Amino acid sequence: MKSIKTLHIIQLFICLFLFSNQNIKAQKIDTDSLLTVIIKDMKNNKPDYKHNIQRALLGKKLAPDYLDFHLVLGRNYDFVNQKDSARYYYNYVIDKNPKYQEAFLYLINLDLEEKKYADGVATANKAIELYPDDKTFRLKRIAFYSLQNDTANEAKYLKSIKAKFPNDPEIQQLLFELYSTVNMDRVGMYYNYTSISRDGIGPWHLASADYLRQRLWGSLIGRVSYAKRYSSNQVMASGLQFEVESYLYAKNNNYSYLDAAYSKDDAFPEWRLGYSYFHNFNHGWEADLGIRYIKSQDNSDIKSLNVGLGKYFGSYWINLRSFIQDEGPSFTFTSRYYYKTKFDYVTLIAGYGTSPDDRTRSAEYEARMTLKSFRISAGFNKLIKSHYIAGILITANEQEYTPNKYQTELDFAFLLQYKF
Repeated sequence: MKSIKTLHIIQLFICLFLFSNQNIKAQKIDTDSLLTVIIKDMKNNKPDYKHNIQRALLGKKLAPDYLDFHLVLGRNYDFVNQKDSARYYYNYVIDKNPKYQEAFLYLINLDLEEKKYADGVATANKAIELYPDDKTFRLKRIAFYSLQNDTANEAKYLKSIKAKFPNDPEIQQLLFELYSTVNMDRVGMYYNYTSISRDGIGPWHLASADYLRQRLWGSLIGRVSYAKRYSSNQVMASGLQFEVESYLYAKNNNYSYLDAAYSKDDAFPEWRLGYSYFHNFNHGWEADLGIRYIKSQDNSDIKSLNVGLGKYFGSYWINLRSFIQDEGPSFTFTSRYYYKTKFDYVTLIAGYGTSPDDRTRSAEYEARMTLKSFRISAGFNKLIKSHYIAGILITANEQEYTPNKYQTELDFAFLLQYKF
């Protein structure tokens, strides 16, 4: 009798265990389904972040140790600009389980947005210790030092990341993308002097002032240029040009370039318009496709198609671009070596034919398209005392001015910018 009673007790405990286990499984299934609903909504074109927060709070209540709910809470609070709550949940996830690699990235991006650079460096260093082979955290650390104008540490960690990944062709490309999306403003001046070997022609002067505003979405540049050209010691042409440029960044490392310039003076074309679409491939490759349009002061116009291909090799960048029009193509080959920051490089350029992107000669673009020209340039840019950017570019252009007759044009260009 006693053994039968014991058997019943054992059966009762087994039933209770199975019932409890089924409840746990059901709860797990319910919380997983709830998390799936939240993530799916976040990927919609019009996500409901506030509703997602309520869902995630319920999920956290049902499964307090399920860190994915804490992580999505942080993301949704971030999207509704409740930054303190977002920061709390990111830190909570990292403290409980540092294997949540994306929590580090979200917290670092929040530090960038709120300009908490010291906190960002500390988080990036912690992430690098845990994930030493992840390039993203090392790039973010460089961004923090760049934004603080700490060029010593910026250069130190640029050297470090290149040493860590010596054969990675994407490093310089990633650095370029990084520098292109950090918040930055620059004001600058540019001057170009052109001497011409033919008697009675030249010199030409081109000066401009510009302001650049760079943010995560891209950059916007406003520029005012003044040109004066002499012939036989008389002013042949002079005037002002107003210009707007923009780089707009999209997903998957793609971006667009837009340019529009207007002038009513004969030193410039009336309109100069341009658009290019850039796509970054793996292994440091980049390609671009675009159009250019120039309308002269006499109302004649020219359209051209541009095609370009670029490649990063460690600290080197090379690019070949062609402008295709009815009168014949032009080619430009550009190479750069970055020896420190994005603003520190030496460059060599070679080209054939006249480019519609050549601001110095844009007023004569139509006349020069059917004529030959061979040019070579050399120059450098340097960042000085964290804020000043100075550059020099010297160009020799062997230009055909009538069939089989050439003149030598020497350009001396000087750039000075202040970044803040």
